[in-house]
Amino acid sequence: MGILNVTPDSFSDGGHFLDAGRAVEHGIEMVAEGADLIDVGGESTRPGATPVSEAVELERVLPVVRSLVEKVDVVAISVDTQKPAVARECLAAGASVVNDVQGLRDPAMIEVVANSGASAVIMHMRGTPRTMQSDTEYCDVVAEIAGFLERQSSLARDAGIREIAIDPGLGFGKSARQNFQILARLREFARLGHPVLIGPSRKSFLGSLASGLPTNERLEGTLAAVAVAAMNGASVVRVHDVRACRRVLDVVDAVSGGSDAR
Repeated sequence: MGILNVTPDSFSDGGHFLDAGRAVEHGIEMVAEGADLIDVGGESTRPGATPVSEAVELERVLPVVRSLVEKVDVVAISVDTQKPAVARECLAAGASVVNDVQGLRDPAMIEVVANSGASAVIMHMRGTPRTMQSDTEYCDVVAEIAGFLERQSSLARDAGIREIAIDPGLGFGKSARQNFQILARLREFARLGHPVLIGPSRKSFLGSLASGLPTNERLEGTLAAVAVAAMNGASVVRVHDVRACRRVLDVVDAVSGGSDAR
């Protein structure tokens, strides 16, 4: 899943693709580099981020979604939003996946996704992006996240959502140590019976191992996390650096294939 942030303030690529034309070009580039899905987001969810209105978010994402649907017919287009109205408009424009950082906690979002026949990504986050890092205490971080994802996916299934992926939400209300624990124990989420999506790309916990590496120096850490996640059962990795991550996944697939590898 290639990340396409059409925002001025995302933690890694804020402002790079705010222009709709440049955003669409980048989406096409990521498909050429090996992306299977493109995830379009118009509201930053970095720690401390300020929410934007529905109107602003739609102004950012809708033209990009429409254009990508027209120009890229070989991959799915996802909308990264926590607003039911934004999801509804983007699905009507041709998106087929809703990636909700709030984990479908809003009943209206469940209704929008179910009525459209779209797929859903259910992510775990405590609080909101503005407050999530103020509470990172868990008795058992994996068990508590798994419980939330199981409850929300059950609600989604009961509402008629047929295709569900679950995301433990690296960096969303977790400490650096907890993020590494999640990666190590990823198979516990796979046991819930849904594809696991993981998003380690360029996140701060990767930089914590080297006295706070800046965002633009976290590629190696991202690649390592992608390899670990894939080996531990992740079905989808959400990344900025599609070409490099695709090459890593090709190696993981070859290893996982054992004697079948060419």
